[in-house]
Amino acid sequence: MSFIAFLIVLLLIGLLAGALGRLALPGRDPMSIPMTIAVGIGGSLIGGFVGALLFGRNGGSFLLSVAGAALIVYFIRRSRGGGLSDPGVVD
Repeated sequence: MSFIAFLIVLLLIGLLAGALGRLALPGRDPMSIPMTIAVGIGGSLIGGFVGALLFGRNGGSFLLSVAGAALIVYFIRRSRGGGLSDPGVVD
C-alpha cells in the first residue's frame, strides 16, 4: 500500500471512529470534520495502547478506538464546563 493510500485510509477510519465516539455520548457536539478526525485518530491511539496492555500486541480493535474517541469527547466536554450529557459552553 502506498503512503498516500495509507493516509487516506487513516483519515477515513479516524472520521468513522470519531463520529461513532461522538454519537456514543448524548447531546450535540459542535465540532468540525477535521476535529472529528483528530478525535478518532486519538481514540485509535488510546484504544491501541489499552488493547496492547490488556490483550497483547494485536489486541487493538475498532471498538476500543470508538471507546477511546468517546473518552476524548467526554474530556473535551469537561474542559468546556459540561458533563456526560451536556456539551458545555461553546465559544
